[in-house]
Amino acid sequence: MKYAIVFPGQGSQSLGMLSDLSDNFPIVKDTFTEASDALGFDLWALTQTDQEALNQTQNTQPAMLAAGYATYLALTSTTDLSPICMAGHSLGEYTALVASGSLNFSDGIKLVQTRAELMQSAVPAGVGAMAAILGLEDEVVVKVCAEHKGEGIVQAVNFNSNGQVVIAGNKEAVDATCEAMKAAGAKRAVILPVSVPSHCSLMDDAATIFANAVEAVNFSMGDVDVLHNVDAAKAIDTNDIKAKLVAQLHKPVLWTGTVKAMHGMGVEKLIEAGPGKVLTGLTKRIEKSLSANAVLDSAGIVATLEEIT
Repeated sequence: MKYAIVFPGQGSQSLGMLSDLSDNFPIVKDTFTEASDALGFDLWALTQTDQEALNQTQNTQPAMLAAGYATYLALTSTTDLSPICMAGHSLGEYTALVASGSLNFSDGIKLVQTRAELMQSAVPAGVGAMAAILGLEDEVVVKVCAEHKGEGIVQAVNFNSNGQVVIAGNKEAVDATCEAMKAAGAKRAVILPVSVPSHCSLMDDAATIFANAVEAVNFSMGDVDVLHNVDAAKAIDTNDIKAKLVAQLHKPVLWTGTVKAMHGMGVEKLIEAGPGKVLTGLTKRIEKSLSANAVLDSAGIVATLEEIT
């Protein structure tokens, strides 16, 4: 069976995540210890005991990178895997780069913490917002956003699956656009509980600063192709990887296109490595012929390996 490994992004975190895996795979705690050493605080303790701290962007992003990578290492600890490719949703793209061997784990942890801090400081609290629009075609969502740009920045930023697009921008513009989306036939327009309007032009200045942080990190071409969010394609060289990561900060996440590209490469199954099962849930909505497994615990690892080996 041909399969791809995908990694979730911010929003899939939960208090106590990976506790079952850590009881059965020592590599999980080892991975978090390495992350903690890079950050200067106990990341594992935070994920197990402090929900409020875990949900702060500057902690969530390194926590999700560590959790996704630890899950991947647990998955590969007993069996050599041969995925066709890898990808990750937003922050998860960094996990994919680490897992592919393109980015050193400790470097990645520090880089995503910098990314989170820049994103958080780019827009004052209460100024930005994001909302999920359900039940409209992508083109309609883009059109309605364009019609309301006079009320402030509002853009389609996450193309998650057929009929599910996330918009982001200035809070007032997002609120007004949500009402317009309902008038255009959206089944729902739901304001998301986030403090940062990710992947829109409000992140332009942050992206400019972030480019310096990315440039200071060493990348290599990994052992497995990684499909990037901004164009659903692999990079041609390390400079291209860096450019795609900077662009991702203020450009849309093309997840629907990424899954379709995987299908076009012959992928039959997606394995979601990390907390939650958001990407698993999106898979069938994008391509009905694909199956997906969420690796949440030890039982998930056993079930997944039985299917692919």
